[in-house]
Amino acid sequence: MARTYEVNRVYELMFIVRPDMVEEEQDKLISTLESAVSSSGGKVRSMERMGKRRLAYTVRRFHDGIYILLTVEGGGALIHELERRLRVTEPVIKFLTVRIDEEQKRLDKIKKIREARRKPAPPPAPAETGGETAAVTA
Repeated sequence: MARTYEVNRVYELMFIVRPDMVEEEQDKLISTLESAVSSSGGKVRSMERMGKRRLAYTVRRFHDGIYILLTVEGGGALIHELERRLRVTEPVIKFLTVRIDEEQKRLDKIKKIREARRKPAPPPAPAETGGETAAVTA
């Protein structure tokens, strides 16, 4: 009998919606995604609206799009469900999901190594004061 357990990982979910989508509809889409995350046992760490930007190439006859970035913590099944929802949502023209927890671990490890190398310098030795030093003669 196989044991199953859910591993929580951190993902960035960037999606682009149509440039003519009004803000109320954007709010509704974001809230449905957030409720899907919470109902699946995940957690939305942050949500950022990056605004309207020019696309690198034409997508579905659109040259511009509104970029939205969600940082989500959850398992693979949660991400699969979010991607399924984005795929069937008509105003979404593109999306991309990237796992960022491994990258964060790597950056933390590099930071620790750099801090270990940068050990504090020993305090300077007290300078001798007064008198001349005697010369040693052979």
